[in-house]
Amino acid sequence: MPFYPLAARLFIALGAVMAALWVALSAAAAHVSALQQAGPAFAASLDQHQFHALGLVLVGLALARRASGWFLAAGCLMVAGLLLFCLNINARILWGWDAARALVPLGGSAFILAWLALAVGVLLPGKGTTFGTETSG
Repeated sequence: MPFYPLAARLFIALGAVMAALWVALSAAAAHVSALQQAGPAFAASLDQHQFHALGLVLVGLALARRASGWFLAAGCLMVAGLLLFCLNINARILWGWDAARALVPLGGSAFILAWLALAVGVLLPGKGTTFGTETSG
């Protein structure tokens, strides 16, 4: 069994928890009439939540393969996006909390930057650890 670094395990676990939360919110949206009326903002939040939960798992797997500040940045930016975009929209719809509505675009920007950081991390050659074995390239 390979050893995964702490950051890799955290991103994989957080991605799995976020995916489980997405399933719960999607089920609620399908069965709770108030959420069925929530409109396109809630649907967009659910779409982004699902996509970036899987993105966190991907980042964790990339970090398990090779240590990279770009991968770490990508994971942190995805978490920031989930909080600023998805949680923010969900809090407004579910609880009526609207205090941080202006931060939603920052969450979307964090998502974009996360994917760009992941791309840079993949494209840049680097020396890293692959499942406990030193590699280069």
